Amino acid sequence: LDSFVACYIHFFVLNKLYIPIDLMKNIIYKKGDVVLGGLFPLHYSPVSSVTSFQREPQQTTYEYFSARALRWMETMMFAVKEINQRRDLLPHLTLGFHIRDSCDHVPVSLRGSLLLVNGHPEWGADYRGAGQGPGSDCAAVRRAVSPSALLTCCSLFFQVSYFASCSCLSDQKQFPTFMRTMPSDAFQIRALARLVRYFHWTWVGVIGVESDYARFAIQLFLQESHMIIHVVILVIVTQGSSSRVLLNFSGESELRSILRECLHRNVTGLQLIASEAWATSKSLWREFGGLLTGTLGFGIRKADVIPGLKDFLTRLGPSHGRQSAFLAEFWEETFNCRVNDSLNTHTHSVSYLDREPCSGREVLGDVYTPFADVSQLRVSYNVYKAVYLIAHALQDMTNCVAGQGPFINGTCGDPKHVKPWQVSLWLKILCSLLLNRCHCLFLVKFSTLGEEVSFDHNGDPIASYDLMNWQRGQDGSLRLVKVGFYDASLADGRDLVINESVIQWPVGKQVPRSVCSESCPPGTRVARKKGEPVCCFDCIPCAEGEVSNQTDSLNCIRCSDVTWPNEARDHCVPKTIEFLSYQESMGVVLCVVSILGACASLSVLAVFVANRHTPIVRGNNMELSFLLLLFLSICFLIGLLFIGEPSDWLCRIRYPAFGVSFALCISCLLAKTMVVLMAFRATLPGSDVMRWFGPAQQRASVVLCTAVQGLICLIWLLTRPPYTNLNTGHISSVIIIDCAMGSEVAFWCVLGYIGLLACMCFILAFLARKLPDNFNEAKFITFSMLIFFAVWITFIPVYVSTAGKYTVAVHVFAILASAFGLLVCIFAPKCYIVVLRPEKNSRKHMMLKG
Repeated sequence: LDSFVACYIHFFVLNKLYIPIDLMKNIIYKKGDVVLGGLFPLHYSPVSSVTSFQREPQQTTYEYFSARALRWMETMMFAVKEINQRRDLLPHLTLGFHIRDSCDHVPVSLRGSLLLVNGHPEWGADYRGAGQGPGSDCAAVRRAVSPSALLTCCSLFFQVSYFASCSCLSDQKQFPTFMRTMPSDAFQIRALARLVRYFHWTWVGVIGVESDYARFAIQLFLQESHMIIHVVILVIVTQGSSSRVLLNFSGESELRSILRECLHRNVTGLQLIASEAWATSKSLWREFGGLLTGTLGFGIRKADVIPGLKDFLTRLGPSHGRQSAFLAEFWEETFNCRVNDSLNTHTHSVSYLDREPCSGREVLGDVYTPFADVSQLRVSYNVYKAVYLIAHALQDMTNCVAGQGPFINGTCGDPKHVKPWQVSLWLKILCSLLLNRCHCLFLVKFSTLGEEVSFDHNGDPIASYDLMNWQRGQDGSLRLVKVGFYDASLADGRDLVINESVIQWPVGKQVPRSVCSESCPPGTRVARKKGEPVCCFDCIPCAEGEVSNQTDSLNCIRCSDVTWPNEARDHCVPKTIEFLSYQESMGVVLCVVSILGACASLSVLAVFVANRHTPIVRGNNMELSFLLLLFLSICFLIGLLFIGEPSDWLCRIRYPAFGVSFALCISCLLAKTMVVLMAFRATLPGSDVMRWFGPAQQRASVVLCTAVQGLICLIWLLTRPPYTNLNTGHISSVIIIDCAMGSEVAFWCVLGYIGLLACMCFILAFLARKLPDNFNEAKFITFSMLIFFAVWITFIPVYVSTAGKYTVAVHVFAILASAFGLLVCIFAPKCYIVVLRPEKNSRKHMMLKG
């Protein structure tokens, strides 16, 4: 423990002191069978003892008088007086008190405590004691967190604190004689963490001086809130931090320095959160009201009223100042006058001597002073309970039955000759070893002002706080408004209750935001910034195919194979289904062209059938021409099998039908070319070649060549047939329904066989190109094969490089283009003569050489 709080209250139990009242400058004393020693921060320094903000440390002077601390002291005196007047509590004992000023400074507090526990009251011969010094037997009630040296030196003296909240003091092994009526900071920190989470503040600045109180409080706050915090106000103010919420674990004097620095730097709009050390400290308002407006803080539970205390406080008059230096100084500061013959030398300065003497007609009730303000009896109530705690412990010792006591041989302590360690043991008795751990039961339980006062195994009272809001009234005055409460005895979810509608905020009417990074919306994920607190992060959009449907999501979730993120990437939607359909323009065009091609083929067939007796039809192998026109019309219609939503049966028909139909067409062309060659060879003397390649052989050659293609397709269908495939890999947001080959080898065998037939046809047609023009159609077959090769050679790279419906469209286009090439190159010249130039459709013209 170190120097966070430098003021303490010690209520020392002094055994059987027959001493009259002796009032000195820094001491108030009243005799009693048991004397409670107390130490109060009646004076404090206007300058913090902590060096801060690059300023040189200043010499500590104690110029300010604390009217609140005087009220605490008077509350102790009131409680002692009240107990002494009761007949049901300590009827055979009288309590006294011995009070000193701690000056809100550790060295002064330590010195005063040592004087109290060691029996050196500093009043020399006027002090008359019995036996050893008055501090030889003592029990202390202490305010605030004391240094380790103080607790160590007083470890044999029972200590009850009314304002020490450091959680470190709950360690019963280190501080076995310590109790308190002030809840541990562990409860306060839990309440503050719940408050921060309630308002979704994730970026909070924490201010505290180098002390056990602040250090333990900050550590507990981090554990409870799971957040990273600022610890230096300069970072928050000068670097433009987005943290607008500041939690202060300082005392009033340190807080004044911090608030002055904020005023110096023109810092506004801060949402301050007060620790219980200053959550209800009205003295700060006059100078820092602009900064403190909207402050939230947990104040310790207050008593609505302590009966008789108001009258006890307002009884004071100028005559009391002549008996007590403390009261004289308070009276002079309150009414700006000088009490004649007072013991006050603390403020004997030039300005003090210029004051007019007090008239004696001053009335404390006519002016406002924190001393007489009993509307916020929080610390005063803790003092009141601390006195009653010791009184009830002494009462229990009085009621002890000999032979059943907790001490050696069942003996009981004598309250009139009480030893401090006996009080401590009585309050922390019945320790039993269980599983090598000490479990202590605190026996003292009592009721005061309707409240049941009890303690846990650490000597800490059950925590209950009021959530206070600093509000500016219409006249500019401070209004401390209770806007909620925290009760540690209730379960999570019910322990903190807040009425937001009555809270006054520093700026506007909305809850201030205090975050390092704004929340990541759905569709993004949190990406931690390296080397920065966990509440500082970037919002990264979810990767392709992933979504997040929560705010501040740490990870994105991948959509299923059949779904895809919507535009906001906050939920998955069904993927778009894609195939070459009849409803889209490309499908319609290809469908129309296919039908037109089939109609054109059938129309040519009709023309040829109608003119089947003419020389040009008969002279060009009429039967094979009819078959070729029929198969071409089928080739055109095969393109329709590639349009529409694929299915397994359609896929298994599509590719074999394509392969067989083109094999039929090329086989017919191959047979026609062979007929041309054979016919001209037959004109040679002695040649009977046409006998071996008549109509029957021509039909057989077509069937044979087509049968090979049919066999390839049959093997394909029986082994690895084509099937419907849902392709989700090419375009992530689209499901492409297409026909998978099943066997790529089989597909390319089908295509390769067609190419083989076309090559044979081209070679034969090329050899027959110089035969008589008017009778020879070899030139037209050559041109048609060139077009056929151009189409399918172009088809291969385009087919491989495209996907989805465009692959199917390329395939259909190749079918139609090659079919139109055959139709136009072979039959267009003949149709021209038959339809437009019938005079050339004669045997004589056919026999002419071109």
